[in-house]
Amino acid sequence: MFKTKFHKLMKRFLTGMLCAGILTSQPAVTYAAETSATPEAGHSETYSQASDIDSVKGWPAGPNIEGQSAVLMDAVTDTILYSKNAKDKLYPASITKIMTALLACEYLDMNDTITMSQEAAYGIEAGSSSIYAETGEVFTVEQALMALMLESANEMALALAEKTSGSVKKFVELMNQRAAQLGCKNTHFNNPNGLPDETHYTTAGDMMKIAKAAWYNPRFRKFVTTQVYEIPPTNKQSETRYLLNHHKMMPGQSYAYDGVLGGKTGYTDAAGSTLVTYAKRGNSILIAVVLNSTNGAFPDTTSLLDYGFDNFEKVDLNIDTDPVPAVFLPCEKHLLKDWNNLCSFYYMRHVYVTVPTGTDVSQLVKKQKLLNNSVGPKRIKSKYYLDGHMVGYGMQYEKEILSDFLLNASF
Repeated sequence: MFKTKFHKLMKRFLTGMLCAGILTSQPAVTYAAETSATPEAGHSETYSQASDIDSVKGWPAGPNIEGQSAVLMDAVTDTILYSKNAKDKLYPASITKIMTALLACEYLDMNDTITMSQEAAYGIEAGSSSIYAETGEVFTVEQALMALMLESANEMALALAEKTSGSVKKFVELMNQRAAQLGCKNTHFNNPNGLPDETHYTTAGDMMKIAKAAWYNPRFRKFVTTQVYEIPPTNKQSETRYLLNHHKMMPGQSYAYDGVLGGKTGYTDAAGSTLVTYAKRGNSILIAVVLNSTNGAFPDTTSLLDYGFDNFEKVDLNIDTDPVPAVFLPCEKHLLKDWNNLCSFYYMRHVYVTVPTGTDVSQLVKKQKLLNNSVGPKRIKSKYYLDGHMVGYGMQYEKEILSDFLLNASF
Protein backbone atom coordinates (compact mmCIF):
# COMPACT_ATOMS: atom_id res chain seq x y z
CA MET A 1 0.00 0.00 0.00
CA PHE A 2 2.77 2.41 0.96
CA LYS A 3 4.66 1.65 -2.21
CA THR A 4 1.61 2.35 -4.40
CA LYS A 5 0.81 5.63 -2.65
CA PHE A 6 4.43 6.71 -2.69
CA HIS A 7 4.78 6.01 -6.40
CA LYS A 8 1.60 7.99 -7.15
CA LEU A 9 2.82 10.95 -5.13
CA MET A 10 6.25 10.79 -6.73
CA LYS A 11 4.74 10.62 -10.20
CA ARG A 12 2.50 13.64 -9.57
CA PHE A 13 5.36 15.61 -8.05
CA LEU A 14 7.83 14.85 -10.84
CA THR A 15 5.21 15.47 -13.54
CA GLY A 16 4.47 18.86 -12.03
CA MET A 17 8.14 19.72 -11.81
CA LEU A 18 8.77 18.70 -15.42
CA CYS A 19 5.80 20.73 -16.68
CA ALA A 20 6.95 23.75 -14.69
CA GLY A 21 10.42 23.37 -16.15
CA ILE A 22 9.07 23.24 -19.68
CA LEU A 23 7.00 26.38 -19.15
CA THR A 24 9.57 28.48 -17.35
CA SER A 25 13.00 27.52 -18.64
CA GLN A 26 15.00 26.89 -21.75
CA PRO A 27 16.63 23.49 -22.40
CA ALA A 28 20.21 23.03 -21.25
CA VAL A 29 21.14 21.39 -24.52
CA THR A 30 22.07 22.77 -27.91
CA TYR A 31 20.81 21.39 -31.16
CA ALA A 32 22.41 20.75 -34.52
CA ALA A 33 22.88 23.75 -36.73
CA GLU A 34 20.27 24.11 -39.44
CA THR A 35 21.34 22.76 -42.81
CA SER A 36 20.39 24.12 -46.19
CA ALA A 37 19.08 20.72 -47.29
CA THR A 38 15.33 20.14 -47.07
CA PRO A 39 14.48 17.20 -44.78
CA GLU A 40 13.51 14.10 -46.72
CA ALA A 41 9.94 12.94 -46.30
CA GLY A 42 9.61 10.47 -43.46
CA HIS A 43 13.08 11.19 -42.09
CA SER A 44 14.57 13.35 -39.35
CA GLU A 45 15.71 16.90 -40.07
CA THR A 46 19.37 15.86 -39.98
CA TYR A 47 18.97 12.64 -41.98
CA SER A 48 20.65 14.01 -45.11
CA GLN A 49 23.47 15.72 -43.21
CA ALA A 50 26.87 14.43 -44.31
CA SER A 51 29.49 13.07 -41.96
CA ASP A 52 31.96 15.70 -40.80
CA ILE A 53 34.78 13.48 -42.09
CA ASP A 54 33.47 13.14 -45.65
CA SER A 55 35.66 16.10 -46.61
CA VAL A 56 38.85 14.08 -45.98
CA LYS A 57 40.41 13.22 -49.33
CA GLY A 58 39.93 9.54 -50.17
CA TRP A 59 37.46 9.00 -47.30
CA PRO A 60 34.34 6.96 -48.16
CA ALA A 61 31.08 8.89 -47.87
CA GLY A 62 29.27 8.08 -44.64
CA PRO A 63 25.69 6.79 -44.48
CA ASN A 64 22.60 8.89 -43.83
CA ILE A 65 21.15 8.20 -40.38
CA GLU A 66 18.12 9.39 -38.43
CA GLY A 67 20.10 10.23 -35.29
CA GLN A 68 20.85 13.87 -34.61
CA SER A 69 24.36 13.03 -33.44
CA ALA A 70 26.65 10.02 -33.83
CA VAL A 71 30.27 8.87 -33.75
CA LEU A 72 31.86 5.65 -35.01
CA MET A 73 35.39 4.87 -33.81
CA ASP A 74 37.98 2.10 -34.01
CA ALA A 75 38.59 1.18 -30.38
CA VAL A 76 42.24 0.20 -30.96
CA THR A 77 43.58 3.03 -33.12
CA ASP A 78 41.19 5.77 -31.89
CA THR A 79 40.39 6.58 -35.53
CA ILE A 80 37.08 8.41 -35.90
CA LEU A 81 35.45 6.82 -38.95
CA TYR A 82 32.20 8.76 -38.85
CA SER A 83 31.15 11.91 -37.00
CA LYS A 84 27.91 13.87 -37.09
CA ASN A 85 27.24 16.79 -34.74
CA ALA A 86 29.64 15.17 -32.29
CA LYS A 87 29.76 18.26 -30.05
CA ASP A 88 26.01 18.84 -29.74
CA LYS A 89 24.87 18.71 -26.11
CA LEU A 90 22.04 16.20 -25.88
CA TYR A 91 20.30 14.08 -23.27
CA PRO A 92 21.90 10.62 -22.92
CA ALA A 93 19.05 8.77 -21.15
CA SER A 94 20.11 5.35 -19.86
CA ILE A 95 23.47 5.16 -21.60
CA THR A 96 24.42 7.28 -18.59
CA LYS A 97 24.62 3.93 -16.81
CA ILE A 98 27.84 3.11 -18.67
CA MET A 99 29.60 5.68 -16.49
CA THR A 100 27.78 4.42 -13.39
CA ALA A 101 28.83 0.84 -14.14
CA LEU A 102 32.42 1.84 -14.93
CA LEU A 103 32.83 3.59 -11.57
CA ALA A 104 31.25 0.66 -9.72
CA CYS A 105 33.66 -1.69 -11.48
CA GLU A 106 36.59 0.53 -10.51
CA TYR A 107 35.64 1.01 -6.86
CA LEU A 108 33.62 -1.99 -5.66
CA ASP A 109 34.19 -5.67 -4.88
CA MET A 110 31.85 -7.73 -7.05
CA ASN A 111 31.18 -10.14 -4.18
CA ASP A 112 30.29 -7.43 -1.69
CA THR A 113 26.63 -6.93 -0.81
CA ILE A 114 24.24 -4.01 -1.24
CA THR A 115 21.23 -3.48 1.02
CA MET A 116 18.55 -1.39 -0.67
CA SER A 117 17.81 1.84 1.17
CA GLN A 118 14.37 3.43 1.17
CA GLU A 119 15.74 6.27 -0.97
CA ALA A 120 17.14 3.87 -3.58
CA ALA A 121 14.16 1.52 -3.74
CA TYR A 122 11.56 4.31 -3.99
CA GLY A 123 13.62 7.17 -5.36
CA ILE A 124 12.63 6.65 -9.00
CA GLU A 125 9.62 7.61 -11.06
CA ALA A 126 6.82 5.04 -11.13
CA GLY A 127 6.81 3.15 -14.41
CA SER A 128 10.49 3.69 -15.18
CA SER A 129 12.82 0.72 -15.76
CA SER A 130 13.12 -1.34 -12.61
CA ILE A 131 13.42 -4.85 -11.18
CA TYR A 132 11.16 -3.73 -8.28
CA ALA A 133 13.75 -4.11 -5.55
CA GLU A 134 12.37 -3.64 -2.03
CA THR A 135 13.72 -1.64 0.89
CA GLY A 136 16.08 -3.86 2.86
CA GLU A 137 16.54 -6.32 0.00
CA VAL A 138 20.10 -7.60 -0.31
CA PHE A 139 21.98 -8.10 -3.59
CA THR A 140 25.59 -8.67 -4.51
CA VAL A 141 27.35 -5.90 -6.40
CA GLU A 142 27.48 -8.21 -9.42
CA GLN A 143 23.72 -8.77 -9.32
CA ALA A 144 23.11 -5.03 -9.01
CA LEU A 145 25.33 -4.32 -12.01
CA MET A 146 23.63 -7.00 -14.10
CA ALA A 147 20.25 -5.47 -13.26
CA LEU A 148 21.63 -2.04 -14.14
CA MET A 149 23.07 -3.00 -17.52
CA LEU A 150 20.61 -5.66 -18.72
CA GLU A 151 17.27 -4.43 -17.39
CA SER A 152 18.38 -0.79 -17.01
CA ALA A 153 17.12 -0.85 -13.41
CA ASN A 154 17.04 2.75 -12.21
CA GLU A 155 16.85 1.90 -8.52
CA MET A 156 20.04 -0.12 -8.87
CA ALA A 157 21.83 2.96 -10.21
CA LEU A 158 20.91 4.76 -7.00
CA ALA A 159 21.92 1.79 -4.84
CA LEU A 160 25.31 1.45 -6.57
CA ALA A 161 25.85 5.19 -6.20
CA GLU A 162 25.20 5.01 -2.47
CA LYS A 163 27.43 1.97 -2.12
CA THR A 164 30.30 3.60 -4.01
CA SER A 165 30.28 7.12 -2.58
CA GLY A 166 27.98 7.10 0.44
CA SER A 167 25.36 9.24 -1.27
CA VAL A 168 23.98 9.87 -4.74
CA LYS A 169 25.16 13.50 -4.59
CA LYS A 170 28.76 12.51 -3.93
CA PHE A 171 28.60 9.84 -6.62
CA VAL A 172 27.42 12.38 -9.19
CA GLU A 173 30.44 14.50 -8.28
CA LEU A 174 32.61 11.45 -8.93
CA MET A 175 30.91 10.90 -12.29
CA ASN A 176 31.73 14.44 -13.39
CA GLN A 177 35.28 14.16 -12.09
CA ARG A 178 35.84 10.93 -14.03
CA ALA A 179 34.34 12.47 -17.16
CA ALA A 180 36.78 15.39 -16.89
CA GLN A 181 39.68 12.96 -16.48
CA LEU A 182 38.64 11.28 -19.73
CA GLY A 183 38.71 14.60 -21.57
CA CYS A 184 34.95 15.18 -21.71
CA LYS A 185 34.48 18.93 -22.11
CA ASN A 186 30.75 19.12 -22.84
CA THR A 187 29.28 16.67 -20.34
CA HIS A 188 27.49 17.24 -17.04
CA PHE A 189 25.86 14.43 -15.09
CA ASN A 190 23.22 15.15 -12.47
CA ASN A 191 22.08 11.61 -11.63
CA PRO A 192 23.43 8.06 -12.06
CA ASN A 193 20.57 6.65 -14.16
CA GLY A 194 19.85 9.18 -16.92
CA LEU A 195 16.27 9.98 -15.98
CA PRO A 196 15.12 13.37 -17.41
CA ASP A 197 17.00 16.37 -16.05
CA GLU A 198 17.79 19.57 -17.95
CA THR A 199 21.25 19.79 -16.37
CA HIS A 200 22.13 16.22 -17.34
CA TYR A 201 23.68 16.12 -20.81
CA THR A 202 26.58 14.88 -22.90
CA THR A 203 27.75 14.75 -26.52
CA ALA A 204 28.37 11.84 -28.87
CA GLY A 205 32.08 12.71 -28.82
CA ASP A 206 32.25 12.72 -25.03
CA MET A 207 30.14 9.58 -24.74
CA MET A 208 32.59 7.84 -27.05
CA LYS A 209 35.43 8.62 -24.64
CA ILE A 210 33.43 7.18 -21.76
CA ALA A 211 32.38 4.12 -23.76
CA LYS A 212 35.97 3.37 -24.78
CA ALA A 213 37.30 3.72 -21.23
CA ALA A 214 34.56 1.38 -20.00
CA TRP A 215 35.31 -1.21 -22.69
CA TYR A 216 38.93 -1.46 -21.58
CA ASN A 217 37.80 -2.36 -18.06
CA PRO A 218 37.57 -6.20 -18.04
CA ARG A 219 34.93 -6.21 -15.33
CA PHE A 220 32.71 -3.84 -17.28
CA ARG A 221 32.93 -5.99 -20.41
CA LYS A 222 31.33 -8.86 -18.51
CA PHE A 223 28.21 -6.82 -17.77
CA VAL A 224 27.83 -5.20 -21.15
CA THR A 225 28.19 -8.46 -23.13
CA THR A 226 25.97 -10.75 -21.02
CA GLN A 227 22.64 -11.58 -22.66
CA VAL A 228 20.76 -13.46 -19.92
CA TYR A 229 21.29 -13.50 -16.15
CA GLU A 230 19.43 -14.93 -13.18
CA ILE A 231 19.15 -13.41 -9.71
CA PRO A 232 18.09 -16.18 -7.34
CA PRO A 233 15.50 -15.61 -4.57
CA THR A 234 16.56 -12.98 -2.05
CA ASN A 235 15.59 -12.13 1.51
CA LYS A 236 12.62 -10.15 0.12
CA GLN A 237 11.77 -11.95 -3.13
CA SER A 238 10.84 -15.64 -3.21
CA GLU A 239 11.11 -16.03 -6.98
CA THR A 240 14.08 -15.97 -9.33
CA ARG A 241 14.46 -12.81 -11.39
CA TYR A 242 15.37 -13.38 -15.05
CA LEU A 243 17.24 -10.50 -16.67
CA LEU A 244 17.50 -10.01 -20.45
CA ASN A 245 19.82 -7.64 -22.28
CA HIS A 246 17.65 -5.15 -24.20
CA HIS A 247 20.24 -4.47 -26.91
CA LYS A 248 18.40 -5.89 -29.92
CA MET A 249 21.50 -6.26 -32.10
CA MET A 250 22.87 -9.09 -29.99
CA PRO A 251 22.59 -12.71 -31.26
CA GLY A 252 19.05 -14.08 -31.48
CA GLN A 253 17.36 -10.69 -31.16
CA SER A 254 15.27 -8.74 -33.66
CA TYR A 255 18.11 -6.61 -35.08
CA ALA A 256 20.83 -9.25 -34.62
CA TYR A 257 24.09 -8.13 -36.25
CA ASP A 258 27.09 -10.33 -36.91
CA GLY A 259 29.91 -9.23 -34.64
CA VAL A 260 27.96 -7.21 -32.06
CA LEU A 261 29.34 -7.95 -28.60
CA GLY A 262 27.00 -5.83 -26.51
CA GLY A 263 26.17 -2.28 -25.52
CA LYS A 264 23.64 -0.15 -23.70
CA THR A 265 20.27 1.19 -24.78
CA GLY A 266 18.52 4.35 -23.67
CA TYR A 267 15.25 6.17 -24.23
CA THR A 268 13.21 9.02 -22.82
CA ASP A 269 10.77 11.32 -24.60
CA ALA A 270 13.25 14.18 -24.25
CA ALA A 271 16.33 12.20 -25.31
CA GLY A 272 14.81 10.04 -28.03
CA SER A 273 16.57 6.75 -28.62
CA THR A 274 20.21 6.59 -27.56
CA LEU A 275 22.53 3.64 -28.08
CA VAL A 276 26.12 2.56 -27.48
CA THR A 277 27.29 -0.56 -29.32
CA TYR A 278 30.49 -2.62 -29.29
CA ALA A 279 31.23 -4.84 -32.29
CA LYS A 280 34.15 -6.96 -33.53
CA ARG A 281 35.00 -8.47 -36.89
CA GLY A 282 38.43 -9.81 -37.74
CA ASN A 283 41.03 -7.63 -36.06
CA SER A 284 38.76 -4.58 -35.81
CA ILE A 285 36.74 -3.50 -32.77
CA LEU A 286 34.31 -0.67 -33.45
CA ILE A 287 32.30 1.45 -31.03
CA ALA A 288 29.18 3.27 -32.22
CA VAL A 289 27.39 6.03 -30.29
CA VAL A 290 24.05 7.40 -31.50
CA LEU A 291 22.01 10.14 -29.78
CA ASN A 292 18.45 11.36 -30.34
CA SER A 293 17.38 8.78 -32.89
CA THR A 294 14.33 6.60 -33.58
CA ASN A 295 13.53 2.87 -33.51
CA GLY A 296 15.99 2.29 -30.69
CA ALA A 297 18.80 3.62 -32.93
CA PHE A 298 19.32 0.04 -34.12
CA PRO A 299 18.89 0.78 -37.87
CA ASP A 300 21.29 3.73 -37.55
CA THR A 301 23.86 1.59 -35.78
CA THR A 302 23.51 -1.15 -38.40
CA SER A 303 24.27 1.42 -41.12
CA LEU A 304 27.28 2.75 -39.20
CA LEU A 305 28.76 -0.70 -38.53
CA ASP A 306 28.23 -1.77 -42.16
CA TYR A 307 30.03 1.39 -43.21
CA GLY A 308 32.92 0.78 -40.82
CA PHE A 309 33.49 -2.89 -41.51
CA ASP A 310 32.96 -2.65 -45.29
CA ASN A 311 35.11 0.38 -46.07
CA PHE A 312 38.07 0.35 -43.68
CA GLU A 313 40.96 -1.88 -42.67
CA LYS A 314 43.35 -1.92 -39.74
CA VAL A 315 46.94 -2.00 -40.97
CA ASP A 316 50.12 -2.88 -39.05
CA LEU A 317 52.73 -0.27 -39.94
CA ASN A 318 55.54 -2.71 -39.06
CA ILE A 319 57.41 0.05 -37.29
CA ASP A 320 61.07 -0.64 -36.49
CA THR A 321 61.20 -1.44 -32.78
CA ASP A 322 64.81 -0.33 -32.43
CA PRO A 323 65.17 2.39 -29.81
CA VAL A 324 64.69 6.03 -30.75
CA PRO A 325 67.22 8.29 -29.02
CA ALA A 326 66.36 11.55 -27.32
CA VAL A 327 69.13 13.97 -26.38
CA PHE A 328 69.40 15.06 -22.76
CA LEU A 329 69.26 18.72 -21.86
CA PRO A 330 72.64 20.42 -21.14
CA CYS A 331 71.97 20.50 -17.40
CA GLU A 332 71.20 16.79 -17.41
CA LYS A 333 74.37 16.09 -19.38
CA HIS A 334 76.35 18.00 -16.77
CA LEU A 335 74.92 15.86 -13.99
CA LEU A 336 75.58 12.67 -15.92
CA LYS A 337 79.05 13.83 -17.01
CA ASP A 338 80.20 11.31 -19.61
CA TRP A 339 77.82 8.52 -18.59
CA ASN A 340 75.80 8.53 -21.84
CA ASN A 341 74.28 11.59 -23.40
CA LEU A 342 71.30 9.86 -25.00
CA CYS A 343 68.15 8.25 -23.64
CA SER A 344 66.45 5.43 -25.58
CA PHE A 345 62.72 5.13 -26.23
CA TYR A 346 61.19 1.78 -27.19
CA TYR A 347 57.94 0.69 -28.80
CA MET A 348 56.26 -1.85 -26.53
CA ARG A 349 53.66 -3.01 -29.07
CA HIS A 350 52.80 -2.90 -32.75
CA VAL A 351 51.54 0.33 -34.29
CA TYR A 352 48.26 0.14 -36.22
CA VAL A 353 46.28 2.60 -38.29
CA THR A 354 42.71 2.36 -39.55
CA VAL A 355 42.37 3.66 -43.09
CA PRO A 356 40.05 3.34 -46.10
CA THR A 357 40.66 -0.05 -47.72
CA GLY A 358 43.54 0.09 -50.19
CA THR A 359 45.16 3.23 -48.78
CA ASP A 360 48.92 3.55 -49.33
CA VAL A 361 50.05 3.90 -45.71
CA SER A 362 53.52 5.04 -46.79
CA GLN A 363 51.90 8.37 -47.65
CA LEU A 364 50.66 9.01 -44.13
CA VAL A 365 52.06 12.01 -42.29
CA LYS A 366 53.64 11.34 -38.89
CA LYS A 367 53.75 13.92 -36.09
CA GLN A 368 55.62 13.27 -32.85
CA LYS A 369 55.39 14.83 -29.42
CA LEU A 370 57.39 14.21 -26.25
CA LEU A 371 54.99 13.70 -23.36
CA ASN A 372 56.06 14.44 -19.81
CA ASN A 373 55.05 12.12 -17.01
CA SER A 374 55.26 13.37 -13.44
CA VAL A 375 55.24 9.86 -11.96
CA GLY A 376 57.23 7.80 -14.43
CA PRO A 377 59.15 7.60 -17.70
CA LYS A 378 58.64 10.12 -20.46
CA ARG A 379 56.84 9.00 -23.61
CA ILE A 380 56.98 9.84 -27.29
CA LYS A 381 53.56 9.78 -28.98
CA SER A 382 53.57 9.41 -32.76
CA LYS A 383 50.30 10.21 -34.54
CA TYR A 384 49.61 9.31 -38.17
CA TYR A 385 47.43 11.44 -40.42
CA LEU A 386 45.61 11.04 -43.72
CA ASP A 387 44.83 14.43 -45.26
CA GLY A 388 44.94 15.98 -41.79
CA HIS A 389 42.73 13.34 -40.14
CA MET A 390 44.25 11.18 -37.39
CA VAL A 391 44.11 7.48 -38.29
CA GLY A 392 46.28 5.90 -35.60
CA TYR A 393 49.10 6.37 -33.14
CA GLY A 394 52.05 4.68 -31.53
CA MET A 395 53.57 5.17 -28.09
CA GLN A 396 57.26 4.82 -27.24
CA TYR A 397 58.38 4.58 -23.64
CA GLU A 398 61.62 5.69 -22.03
CA LYS A 399 63.65 2.61 -21.11
CA GLU A 400 65.28 4.26 -18.10
CA ILE A 401 64.44 7.56 -16.48
CA LEU A 402 67.00 10.22 -15.60
CA SER A 403 67.00 9.35 -11.90
CA ASP A 404 68.07 5.80 -12.76
CA PHE A 405 71.02 7.12 -14.74
CA LEU A 406 72.00 9.42 -11.87
CA LEU A 407 72.10 6.47 -9.48
CA ASN A 408 74.70 4.86 -11.73
CA ALA A 409 76.69 8.00 -12.45
CA SER A 410 80.00 8.65 -10.64
CA PHE A 411 80.59 12.12 -9.23
